[in-house]
Amino acid sequence: MGRMRRRGVRSAAPAWSHMDVGRAGCAGCALVGARSSGCSGTTASVHSAGRGFSPLDEELGLLPGVLTPRLQEQLAHLGTWMPFLPAAQMLARFTGVQISAATARRLTEVVGRADAAVEAAEVAHLLDALPPVPDGPERAVVSVDGAMVPLRGGEWAEVKTLVVGEVGVVAAVKEAAPLAPEVRTRALSYCSRLADIEQFNEAVLGDLHRRGVEQAGQVAAVSDGAEWIQGFVDLHCPQAVRILDFAHAAQRLALIGQTLAPDDPTWLAPRLQRLKHDGPEPLLAEVREAVAALAQPPPEVAEALAYLEKRVGQLQYPAFAAAGWPIGSGIVESANKLVVEARLKGAGMHWARPNVNPLLVLRTAACNDRWDERWAQSARWLRRHPLPRCPVSPLPHPAPVTPAPPALPIPPARPAGPYRPPQSHPWKRPLIPPKSPPARSPAPDPKL
Repeated sequence: MGRMRRRGVRSAAPAWSHMDVGRAGCAGCALVGARSSGCSGTTASVHSAGRGFSPLDEELGLLPGVLTPRLQEQLAHLGTWMPFLPAAQMLARFTGVQISAATARRLTEVVGRADAAVEAAEVAHLLDALPPVPDGPERAVVSVDGAMVPLRGGEWAEVKTLVVGEVGVVAAVKEAAPLAPEVRTRALSYCSRLADIEQFNEAVLGDLHRRGVEQAGQVAAVSDGAEWIQGFVDLHCPQAVRILDFAHAAQRLALIGQTLAPDDPTWLAPRLQRLKHDGPEPLLAEVREAVAALAQPPPEVAEALAYLEKRVGQLQYPAFAAAGWPIGSGIVESANKLVVEARLKGAGMHWARPNVNPLLVLRTAACNDRWDERWAQSARWLRRHPLPRCPVSPLPHPAPVTPAPPALPIPPARPAGPYRPPQSHPWKRPLIPPKSPPARSPAPDPKL
């Protein structure tokens, strides 16, 4: 049967022979018998085939690489939460698949770049199509801050983080005396990027649109009062009630108290109580008068006072508490630790700058409880695009190498066979030298 199949294949194979130009597709070739090719014409070169997927790969949902899609997802998820070497060990423990830490890093960063590309496409769609904003919560809170991460070469860079949440008020009642209502934030979502303020303003559009901040009934923005944060609030939620984090106001007031009353440890506490329950105006008037009475106020004291006076509208803590708003930026301080520092500031970690954002995208997807949704979109993107390569950042210049000392001369090789010491070797010398014979007396002269 096999012989018949081979014979049939040979009989069906066409061959070409030389002929005149213009009578065949190739100059000087013609289809003849079935044995050999006598083509002597020149053929045009074709373009090289690009990378792609076969229809069966697309139907089965396969991804580039040697791992199955399920293993790639598990590996990327592990690499999102822990260093790459423990992630590879954990994958081997649970699945029996052995991979190196370098492979775990590369595949995790590839998935992160695919997820970042998906988010960039969503932002581009929002800017181009301007779809309607979904309904937002009745009371929303936003908070923005930055955290430093170590880069390669001894450099540090700031990762900016946005937190969006909903605010609920729970009335706290005590039998003896009523308590202030307890403010609780819930449904927190995060967006972190290593980027300048323009890039960050664009990166957060997807999360702000999804949470419906623009359509929220009321919005509060709690921050440390940095200038770039004020511009961020102006752009994305200008209607927000702006609140200065109470801890940052207390730091400025403590700095002033160290100059006005350096020997009074009780100076700060009652004034913080007045700021929290009575408002900033009476307290700032008292502090302003005390600072003016100094002969030469230190520059840091004048700067701290100007910082507080510039933000009087953000220090109205009695009104904020009565309205049920939080007066602390604990949600974004916790986000810095949860999203950024817990993974990127481990012992001995130094990151290449292009590899920070891919991991941050995966961290936000995991911390927002949107991993399954984001993975489905990232896997779809990987099937339709070439495998993204991880850029390699240049290494810092190595330290000058100290020249090694000159090598000692190599002794000559010993001759083959058993070693025999020479006659002059110390081992062949007697331990006790032989006694010399006694001197002979001269023989008597026979003539005497």
